[in-house]
Amino acid sequence: MTIALERPVGTTDPATLVDPEVMERLAARIAKDHPETDVTAARRIIGQTAAFLAAGAQLPGAELSPSKAVDVGWHTWILHTVDYASFCERIAGRFIHHMPTPDGESVTGGPKAARRRTLDAIGAAGYAIDPALWPEATDGDCSQCHAGCSDSPNGGKKK
Repeated sequence: MTIALERPVGTTDPATLVDPEVMERLAARIAKDHPETDVTAARRIIGQTAAFLAAGAQLPGAELSPSKAVDVGWHTWILHTVDYASFCERIAGRFIHHMPTPDGESVTGGPKAARRRTLDAIGAAGYAIDPALWPEATDGDCSQCHAGCSDSPNGGKKK
């Protein structure tokens, strides 16, 4: 897959995609729901979530995958339906559905390849990447919901 550059790689702070009021609302929610995460880190998570969603909107079907932290940001944002729908419409011109990898299936090329595709797409879309929120994937580490996030049908248990 070839990714066309619309902006210089990694130059735009993705937090600029998020209305400041929405940013504070979402960051406060993450910090409340995840006490190990302070509001500053939560803002970084929302910024990376915005970059992930914007990159995915530019490359539908590219099989991008959020990191665990970005998935927390995405789940939090989805709970704020008006804010989320408005962001999606502005960034993508449509609602961006959260579609986890079906139970029992894996992402194309595995977690490492999905991470690389995702970071390449975010960078190519022009957004800065916060490396601390995108740790190296391992073969048993996939951020897709049915693979073990706390909101998954298997109760957060890894397969």
